[in-house]
Amino acid sequence: MPSALVSLCLVVEAAAAQSYPSRPITMIVPYAAGGPTDTVARVVADAMGRDLGQRVIVENVAGAGGTIGTTRAAGSDPGGYTLLLNHIGMATAPTLYPGSIDPLASFEFVGLVADVPMTIVARRSFPPNSLKELIDYTAEQGEKITYAHAGAGTASHICGVLFASETGARPITIPYKGTGPAMIDLLGGQVDFMCDQTTNTTNQIQSGEIKAYAVTTSRRIPALSNVPTVTEAGLAKMELTVWHGIYAPRGTPPEVTQRLTSALKTALLASAVVERFRQLSALPVRAENASPDALKAKLTAEIQRWKPMLDKEAAR
Repeated sequence: MPSALVSLCLVVEAAAAQSYPSRPITMIVPYAAGGPTDTVARVVADAMGRDLGQRVIVENVAGAGGTIGTTRAAGSDPGGYTLLLNHIGMATAPTLYPGSIDPLASFEFVGLVADVPMTIVARRSFPPNSLKELIDYTAEQGEKITYAHAGAGTASHICGVLFASETGARPITIPYKGTGPAMIDLLGGQVDFMCDQTTNTTNQIQSGEIKAYAVTTSRRIPALSNVPTVTEAGLAKMELTVWHGIYAPRGTPPEVTQRLTSALKTALLASAVVERFRQLSALPVRAENASPDALKAKLTAEIQRWKPMLDKEAAR
């Protein structure tokens, strides 16, 4: 290619990066609307849009444990106008869905967003009244009990795997297309119990619509100070927070991902975001972790962490 043409291309690319974004951005959430990850995405998308000067529109593309939406995002044009917000399921999908895309090779990394504790909850009429009673009851009743989750590889599924691993419980598992629909059935008494993020359970717990047995943290959380921790019940290995990250398709220009990272950092400091996350017991990450390197390191470590456990569970 002639040097003049190369120079022209570089100038055009630089101009495009400087004018980014020039139109609205789509943020794909690979889970159902109304669920916990959707809630995190909408809080962050609104604040990022204010900093970017363009709307960031959340699009829910649910199914197959988040792999449908994730695959669509990976195959989108790498111009910075399609993003993905995913949670811990990004690390479990390669094991649970053989043949799905390689998350480390298919994306550029924008940054970590927030950590969200899980809660073990049940329908209001469910007999157990404490975590110990729940453990004993599930052991006694076995497959007479139903456990709801949002599909293999989702946070609610992973939490259920941990619960089964630590207690020996073997309830009937009922997958949904998101924990939003699962919560509706829990409220209606159609299923017995589930494990879900505080972004989806705090309001229902506070209103007494569902029972809460424990939060999956080592310390109690302010918004649910009356709910004990799994550690208090002797299940320290069940400690689990659900991390969230933002990704862009592989090949997105560095200048664009840098602009997105800057907008993410600004969004996480916004008073409205901090307050909304506080209400939901979500913890925005520190500024140094809202970065490409931190997200890539987290994803790499989590893939290595969960693969042996999920392989063992699949072999049962």
